[in-house]
Formats: sequence, structure tokens, C-alpha cells
Amino acid sequence: MKLAIVILNWNGQQLLETFLPSVVDDSDGHSIYVIDNASTDTSVSFLETHFPKIHCIKLDSNFGYAAGYNKGLEQINADIFCLLNSDVEVTKNWLKPILNTFKTEINTVIIQPKILDYHQKNKFEYAGAGGGFIDQLGYPYCRGRIFETLEEDRGQYNDQKDIFWASGACLFIRAKTFKELRGFDSNFFSHMEEIDLCWRAKNRGLTVTYVGTSTVYHVGGASLKSSHPKKTFLNFRNSLFTLVKNSSKPLLVVLLLRLVLDGIAGLRFLLQAKPKHIIAIIKAHGSFYISLPYLLQFRNQHSNRKSHQQIPSIVWSYFVRNNKYFNKL
Repeated sequence: MKLAIVILNWNGQQLLETFLPSVVDDSDGHSIYVIDNASTDTSVSFLETHFPKIHCIKLDSNFGYAAGYNKGLEQINADIFCLLNSDVEVTKNWLKPILNTFKTEINTVIIQPKILDYHQKNKFEYAGAGGGFIDQLGYPYCRGRIFETLEEDRGQYNDQKDIFWASGACLFIRAKTFKELRGFDSNFFSHMEEIDLCWRAKNRGLTVTYVGTSTVYHVGGASLKSSHPKKTFLNFRNSLFTLVKNSSKPLLVVLLLRLVLDGIAGLRFLLQAKPKHIIAIIKAHGSFYISLPYLLQFRNQHSNRKSHQQIPSIVWSYFVRNNKYFNKL
């Protein structure tokens, strides 16, 4: 089974300096690639000088996460792709349980390891934690992380479990599946494109799995901080994208409920004196409405949609019922 570990880079030389050594040391001889999104720093020359055995694929523009990976992976021949953020520290033997699962679980096409916080290594990290799920209105959450509440790792998720979505911070996928799904939706640019990818795989009856015996540590927010309004824009807009494309629920009802809840989120930002985030939500909805023709066309062309949601509303459960931890849902 041929594995390619693939890191997407944009002006991330400092991250490559910090985290590439652990990937090289613990890659078990598997090929490592860096897809460079037309960096303007010295990332490429740094790689060529200090890591000459790493394959560098140079793109001519910054295509973001989605299209960047789509274009780069076209040039890589492998059975399994490991899409790894440049701000991830891997651990010894992190690959073995993942590859063993691919060998024994034929229907499993996407896998995520346990993702812990690089700065607080006893806590789960926001992006993926112990495996991702989604509610009926398209809001994502994780085992180990619901909204801003992060659980301490006490071994409670040292298991193997089918999940709804795997984090793009460290996502393993069969190359055949990636190609059959036509990769990420480049309209997302970045953020939540992995949820859309997993949702499309699930709608085909394929399995997404969490393997908690493999651990990585993620810095998070290295390319875009959670406090940045652009991240708010991408998260709100792309969440709506995934709903229209993939949800089995009555679309008009779901969108009306989302409009109300997104409005409440805007009021919350108002109370927090964060006007730029309110504007980001408004822009997200504007961009979403402009994109509706494309999204509806995709929906009409892909009618095999299934229900995968675990709970009706994570917003209600978290903010009203005060359930802050996954085992309370």
C-alpha cells in the first residue's frame, strides 16, 4: 500500500522548519510531498536546501486549501493520501494503526487520528479532536470539542469509531476515492471543504473512521486565526454550502432555521462588540445567495442523499441545555 504524505504550504517556512523534522523522522520511509501555493517567502529554496529528498510541487498561484490540494494531488501517484497541515507534529508509530485499518476495513475510505493541542498536549485541539459529527442544521462539532469547549484527553477516545467527518488538519483518504469524488470543492477556498468531502463520501455509503490509537499535535489557526473575520465569513458561508449540496432534510425549512440562528450569532457578536464579525456573517449570506444556482445544480445532479445527523441541534444542546461535553449529548 503506497502512502504519500502531502503538506500544503503558503509562506510557511517557519512552520516547515519546526514541524517537518518530526514528519521525516516518523514517516517510515513513505514519500513526503510539499505542495507550494506560490509562496512569496523562501519556503521553496528552504526545502530544496534542507530537505532535498522531499518532493516539492510548485503551483503558480495561491489556490487555497481546496484547489491547492486538488491541483497538487493530480501529480502524485499513491494508494493513500495523507493530507497534513504544516503546523502538525506527528508521533512515533502514528501511521501503523491508520494503514492497518485501511487494509482490514475495505469500506473505510477516510481516516482521522486523534488530534491534540500542540501547546496543551493534554487537551483536544479544535480542528477535529476525537472525530467530527454534524447536526441537522449543518453545525459541526467533535468528540472532545463542542464550540469553544475543549476536553482534556483522559483516554476516553482511544478507540476506533465511525464518524461523520475527518479534520483536514490530518486526513487520510484512498486516492481512488478522492478521484471518484473529484476532490475538494474549490468554491470553498478553505474551511469546511473536508466536511463537504466526507458528506459526499457518506452519501455514497462509504465509511469515515476515527482511529484513536494514532496521535498528532496541531497548532491550529496558523494560516488564519479564529478571531479573524475572514474565518467567520468562510465558516458561515461554507456551512451553508455543505447543507444545500448534501442535506437530506427539507431545504427551505433548514435554511430558514439557519437564517434565524445565524442572526442570533450576529447579535452575540454585537454584544461582544465585534462588528467586523457581524459584517462577515452578512457577507457570508450574500456570497451564499450568489452561489445558490451552482449549489442547487449540484444538489439536483446528486439525489442520493442520506440522513447522518446525530442530534437535531448542537446549538440548542450547548447554549440552552448547557451540554458542554460529547458524552452529555
